[in-house]
Amino acid sequence: NLSIIIIALMLFTISPLIFFGKKVRKTSRDNQDRIADISSQAGEVLDSISTVQSFVREGYEGKRFSKAVENAFLSARLRILSRSLLTVLAVTFIFGGVVFVLWLGAKNVSSGRLSFGELTQFVFYAVFMAGSFAALAEVWGDLQRALGASERLNELLGGQGEENNPPLSSNSGVAFKIKNIKFVDVDFAYPVIPGKKVLNQVSFTLDEGSMNALVGPSGAGKSTVFMVLLGFYKSVKGEITFSDRDISTLPVNFIRESVSVVSQNPSIFSASAMDNIRYGKLEASDEEVILAAKAANAHGFISELQEGYQSFLGQKGVRLSGGQRQRIAIARALLKNSSILLLDEATSSLDSKSEVEVQKGLEKLLPGRTSLVIAHRLATVRRADKIIVMDKGKIVESGKHEFLIKNNGLYSKLAAFQFEI
Repeated sequence: NLSIIIIALMLFTISPLIFFGKKVRKTSRDNQDRIADISSQAGEVLDSISTVQSFVREGYEGKRFSKAVENAFLSARLRILSRSLLTVLAVTFIFGGVVFVLWLGAKNVSSGRLSFGELTQFVFYAVFMAGSFAALAEVWGDLQRALGASERLNELLGGQGEENNPPLSSNSGVAFKIKNIKFVDVDFAYPVIPGKKVLNQVSFTLDEGSMNALVGPSGAGKSTVFMVLLGFYKSVKGEITFSDRDISTLPVNFIRESVSVVSQNPSIFSASAMDNIRYGKLEASDEEVILAAKAANAHGFISELQEGYQSFLGQKGVRLSGGQRQRIAIARALLKNSSILLLDEATSSLDSKSEVEVQKGLEKLLPGRTSLVIAHRLATVRRADKIIVMDKGKIVESGKHEFLIKNNGLYSKLAAFQFEI
């Protein structure tokens, strides 16, 4: 009977342990979120320290950071409190049950229904059992804390990643190479605003080896064309083909390996100049990296750095000017040597001298490649084989510079602000 009673009491203690275990799990996740907020905020402020200082917002950011730390402290205190309650309840319930059963056993000994030896033996086993349950309660608390801390990671790991279609197959045995690109009646809307078309019946062809330009006012959908083309988003409707193969039949990684991108604000990693350029082709030798830098007109300023190509460029390339960062990006694209080139406002934020240097690099990068250039400075695309003019997600006209000027459309109006026509 005493065995049945103590087993029932031990099982009874499981219910509050489960309840408070869930509480520990919830508070652990919340605490991890608060700690993440601190790291994110600190990184954001340090990356923008010049802006913070120029607006004299050191005091404001200090108070904001202190508040984030205080929130993390309060969250940690709540987590520790819930964990402590779990431990206290486990110990109280388990050993309280042992004491209760010991009291019952003492009554049975006094009434003669149980010998003192049997009671001693039973108490010995009960203490072992209670100690085991107490240890399990401790493990349960640690497990719930770990689950709460890793819950966000589990969500990310369980999320749906990018779909990389099956590998390419070639009946002829010849490797498939992207030569031209076609958009046919492509519609696209961002998932956050599914009812608003950012691209509306967009159709154009980029012929092999041609230089093409995308121009138009801000918000026309030019950068979205790049995002869809690189497979970051799927088109809602229409067809995108690479050398007559639908984009849905090509692996995303293959498409991106075939394309080089030079953006308006290129990413410079916290590494050396050599490593930043080699990012375009990881197996490239030092000689190949230097040749790419020379072709991009970057060799000169890199050689003048204290340690040359081994010089650390700082967080996000802080030790370089805007034009120098662009030339590093062009060298990276040259080293990658892709057949398709995408340029997103590669010179728009540069001064005249830097723009000339970057243009020299681009002149060596563009020939022989199928290129698509987003530009607001129309002077940089006057010699394009085709200029595609977009407005409000639609293509309103296309052709060479001279034809579009005579057409007296949107391009002509944009050009009037920049050229003396």
